[in-house]
Amino acid sequence: MSFSLIPDGVYPNVCALQPSLLASWGITLLLADLDNTLAKYRQPEPDESIRAWKEALSASGITLFLLSNSRKPGRAARFAQSLGIPYLGHARKPRKAGFQQAMEQTGKTPRQTAMVGDQIFTDILGARRAGVLALLVEPVALAGNPGRYLRYAGETPFRALGRWRGRRRMANY
Repeated sequence: MSFSLIPDGVYPNVCALQPSLLASWGITLLLADLDNTLAKYRQPEPDESIRAWKEALSASGITLFLLSNSRKPGRAARFAQSLGIPYLGHARKPRKAGFQQAMEQTGKTPRQTAMVGDQIFTDILGARRAGVLALLVEPVALAGNPGRYLRYAGETPFRALGRWRGRRRMANY
């Protein structure tokens, strides 16, 4: 079990994750965080860019699966249903049980699975603990919660190392 906080790559947003590249790495299941990864907090449905990206993933043979820590009743369900994707709300990341449940539900292995999220201490740590590829994106929006600024500031060194690791990974493909 790995406790590394360094992501395998850092991207400006989820749409920068090219489905063809993920497929070339053998990824067939992409777990995705909701808030500040796929959408702003309290944004009830995906925008058109997320819908198009989800379709591109599907066309590349990749299942998008919403893995959210949201405790708001119905939030993850509504968002996932509007995209037509499976989901697990209140996943309790970074615990690995939610990751394992998603893989079991879809019949995928850790080698076939990646996680994309905006937070080091939940999304990336959870992905590492579950043995899946850990991809970090910049948060969609920081406004509204001063605690987020502090949390993201604490993640800065890990984000920098993830950018370096991601460039090395890209150079090998």
